[in-house]
Amino acid sequence: MPDIETIMRTGAVIPVLVIDDVATARPLAEALVAGGLKVLEVTLRTPAALDAIREMKQVPGAIVGAGTVVSKEQFARVMDAGGEFIVSPGLTTDLGEAIVRSGVPFLPGVANAGDIMRGYELGLRHFKFFPAEANGGLPALKALAAPFYEAQFCPTGGITAETAPTYLGFGPVRCVGGSWVTPKGASMAEVERLAREASALRP
Repeated sequence: MPDIETIMRTGAVIPVLVIDDVATARPLAEALVAGGLKVLEVTLRTPAALDAIREMKQVPGAIVGAGTVVSKEQFARVMDAGGEFIVSPGLTTDLGEAIVRSGVPFLPGVANAGDIMRGYELGLRHFKFFPAEANGGLPALKALAAPFYEAQFCPTGGITAETAPTYLGFGPVRCVGGSWVTPKGASMAEVERLAREASALRP
């Protein structure tokens, strides 16, 4: 299992995926991986999410994890489904301690200095800055990152193909999360094209 640093450095963009129909999961993963995006975050926002993780895990080269994990019970179900990393929208001590003890790569959401300090107390140095645009965007992240020089970030929330390169040009940013690579109704060929463009975004 790769560590969170390796996962964050694997591609410029981590697609944030909301899967309604498990039948689309494997073709979607194939298109994203073919386009150069190997790290896939399946959000636990639909009943199909856990089965989608199982399906996507079958695609060679895919590194499949779960997003929107907010409880230890969800964490356990993701592990049963074969998830390879965990992303949460925020950071609580209870959930954080459980995931850190397990050794599973973990990217908790942070929005302020207190969140990051809580992460530091758990030994974490890699964070999702979320929701990025609503929290002030890159200027806010730069202000937050200054006192936490060891921290590495994956900004997520409201980021687009147009704004991603600006985030990626900031040193502590290892990757960004985004949903623009899988627009609703897009064909798999279109998803692959968007993934290819996204994978080339790193300055």
